[in-house]
Amino acid sequence: MEQAAHTEEILKEVKSIFSNHLEMNQLRKTPERFAILEEIYRRTDHFDAEALYIHMKTQNYRVSRATVYNTLELLATCDLVKKHQFGKNLTQFEKSYGYKQHDHLICIDCNKVVEFCDPRIQQIKNMMGDLLKYQVTHHSLNMYGKCDGACEKTAKATEPQ
Repeated sequence: MEQAAHTEEILKEVKSIFSNHLEMNQLRKTPERFAILEEIYRRTDHFDAEALYIHMKTQNYRVSRATVYNTLELLATCDLVKKHQFGKNLTQFEKSYGYKQHDHLICIDCNKVVEFCDPRIQQIKNMMGDLLKYQVTHHSLNMYGKCDGACEKTAKATEPQ
């Protein structure tokens, strides 16, 4: 399936899930909430709430900061976004529906987040679950380091004055 068609199919599914979640919790289905959901599912990165709000304002969406923050919480509640705390007291989000399990490398200088997937991690999960008699339902693996001088902070620090 071509990428654009895949994105549209995912969008249709997440809108339906979100709509049902709002109905079940007797919450209003506002155009702003669905615009935020759509904007998130068209992104390919990790983002914080403030960056999403600013991006939406520059794209001339009529959303308030409170609506963005509250909608992100609603989307996390129904598992359409995942919240991450990557160290620096900044909560970041990423879409989660229809996306495979992955892990993260985080630069401690510039906070860049790189996703990776390694099948050996699944093998470790299975082995440890069997060994310790756990049914592992999910995991989170974040590795921290420096992105080898490729980040903006390092580049600025080495520029001649």
